[in-house]
Amino acid sequence: MAAKTADAALEERWRDILSVHARTMCEIDRVLHPHGLGASDFEVLDILVSATPEEGAQCRVQNLVGRVHLSQSALSRLIARLEKDGLVERSVCAEDRRGVYVTLTRKGRDLHAEVLPLQREALARMLSG
Repeated sequence: MAAKTADAALEERWRDILSVHARTMCEIDRVLHPHGLGASDFEVLDILVSATPEEGAQCRVQNLVGRVHLSQSALSRLIARLEKDGLVERSVCAEDRRGVYVTLTRKGRDLHAEVLPLQREALARMLSG
């Protein structure tokens, strides 16, 4: 009986985590939507800002795959959309033709700086207490 109770408690905890995640992603989507971004778009920009602090620095797409919770194909589509919007640029790695680099543009850096407080406020609202 104790094992069943422990399993039920573990399952309930897991469902709570999923629920908090879903509500938080929806809230971030809501506050960023007027700026043309979603939560996953912001995550990519945020990782690029921290991974490539100097303007013009590149990040391999492969390095983003493990950090953004999207499939490789979904991440590729997201990066293509960000590129179309002028927020990132893609280039092929000279050493490894299969590798692709992503570079944050000035427009991408500026938009990230503009919406960062909105995202952090949404996190604080959704995750506090």
